[in-house]
Amino acid sequence: MPTALDQRDMLLAAWRTNNRVTVFLVEHLPQELWGATVPGAPRRTVRMIAGHIHNARCMWIKTLGKEFGIAVPRAVNRQKVGPKELIPALGRSSRGISGLLTLGLDRGGTIPVSSAYTWRNLPLDVAHVLTYFVAHEGHHRGQIVMLARQLGYRLPVEITGGLWQWSKRSKEAGS
Repeated sequence: MPTALDQRDMLLAAWRTNNRVTVFLVEHLPQELWGATVPGAPRRTVRMIAGHIHNARCMWIKTLGKEFGIAVPRAVNRQKVGPKELIPALGRSSRGISGLLTLGLDRGGTIPVSSAYTWRNLPLDVAHVLTYFVAHEGHHRGQIVMLARQLGYRLPVEITGGLWQWSKRSKEAGS
């Protein structure tokens, strides 16, 4: 039976692995794809979806953690961001999300309600928060892969399959 400390390590490792999967995709996107527009949404680009992942993390860190001393990373410009800026930004926001999860783990498994949390649609126990964040990023990774296919930039199987190699990504993340 895992101890509470083991569970803490497992939850934080799962987040680090998720972040590594997101970074893996960003690292392997063709440069030409970054500026490609989303069919049916010509004012949206693949670059904007990728930048949104980081910016959404920043929004949640600000909403749930700033009041409790968790540093809020700077958002990226979704119209201009590229992989060289986004990859380190994802590292910073990943550390912020780890800080949120740790805050919750230190408070008996639930992130305390901040005054900025007005949405109230997300249960703040660590399991729900982690699952929500991972699902959000998985959704956008899937969007990007699908858009690459639709726009003629089909990603190699080493990349699309690599998104599912969580044991390998976990080792890369140091988890």
